[in-house]
Amino acid sequence: MKTLLLLAVLLAAPVASLLAQTTATPSAWTDHSRVLPDKLRQVPVGITLWHTPNPIYPEPNPEQPGGYVWKHSTTIRSEVGELEVVECGSFIWYNAEGWKANIKETPAEFAELFRCPGARLQAGQPYTFEKNYRFADSAQRLYGGDALWYVLAKDKTGKLYKGTGLIETEATVR
Repeated sequence: MKTLLLLAVLLAAPVASLLAQTTATPSAWTDHSRVLPDKLRQVPVGITLWHTPNPIYPEPNPEQPGGYVWKHSTTIRSEVGELEVVECGSFIWYNAEGWKANIKETPAEFAELFRCPGARLQAGQPYTFEKNYRFADSAQRLYGGDALWYVLAKDKTGKLYKGTGLIETEATVR
């Protein structure tokens, strides 16, 4: 009986390993000799993206006793003409593994968050996600890390442009 159990375990281990490999989420950042996640590499910059304030520190959340909030806004502006947003989101870095995919917004979600009709960026016009906040439900959940926000948008010919902006999110309450 022990032999059959041992044989079952030995046969199941490679299958479990194979399943884990095929169902695991692919890494967003495969070339650790480069700074940017794969999706953002080799795409020309045509959008300015910044966060205010930066860095940000947690503060008590008046809407949730015992909770905390990191308050900031994110603004973007096309520098190359009219663009149509394809995707918006962020990657996060909070441990030695580096960038991990975090948020991914559709053009419709982007349009709502940034108050940008039709997700169409007009040249030189800033669009702001005013309450781009992060929350923690307790002091034990405060941790620092960086977020790399990005926007991908195309021009009328289909050429893709990016905008990126790093925000430093600190764990210390000031």
